[in-house]
Amino acid sequence: MVFTIKDMSFKAGMEMKVTGKTKPDCDEFSINIGHDADAIALHFNPRFSSNVIVCNSNQGGWGAEQQEPCFPFQQGEEFKLSITFNNDTFYIKLPGGTMMSFPNRFGDDVFKHVHVVGNVKISSIKVN
Repeated sequence: MVFTIKDMSFKAGMEMKVTGKTKPDCDEFSINIGHDADAIALHFNPRFSSNVIVCNSNQGGWGAEQQEPCFPFQQGEEFKLSITFNNDTFYIKLPGGTMMSFPNRFGDDVFKHVHVVGNVKISSIKVN
């Protein structure tokens, strides 16, 4: 599944709650938050082949990857996660409650673009 939300208002201090379900044959999926498809402040990418979550950013080219060894996702299972940020850091609350963080390399305090890619069905995205 691939979809994009444009002209959204996701501001520093707000929380984005994402609920979805991976397909049984899911090898990976990504949730990308930024200004457009080429300016991605947070690339959140769970990879089932290596049971690792990879985060990165793309600002005229991909930066250094950050890997999170906690992997609470299961193929074919529902998940809930939440993302908050400030102009320094993204905070991601993973399924099961583990927290991880990734630097806000853009330093911006508002993003308007969410792009989801992979074998996943997102049932809701709520921002408040």
